[in-house]
Amino acid sequence: MNLIPLFLLATASLLSAGTAQAADEEALAKAKNCLACHAIDKKVVGPSYKDVAKKYTAKDEAMLAEKVIKGGKGVWGPVPMPANPSVTPDEANKLVKWILSLK
Repeated sequence: MNLIPLFLLATASLLSAGTAQAADEEALAKAKNCLACHAIDKKVVGPSYKDVAKKYTAKDEAMLAEKVIKGGKGVWGPVPMPANPSVTPDEANKLVKWILSLK
């Protein structure tokens, strides 16, 4: 039995699943109004998500998820990030993991 077509199909499935998951997180960011102040690759009011990904690592995930929910100030300039109490801890974790994957 030739395993190459099966391997290629499995690889394609994994790649498309990753792309779909990233689209889900981007849709979540849009639904939670994150994209009103942030963009993936350019500064808006807040830093670009790619700049955030360059600055932080996986060890910062819990701190960043807390900032998504509670807001923050002083790290990226004088404009504070407002609190987002409608974002659940699970959603904040998903958003942070997605943002950090944008390196």
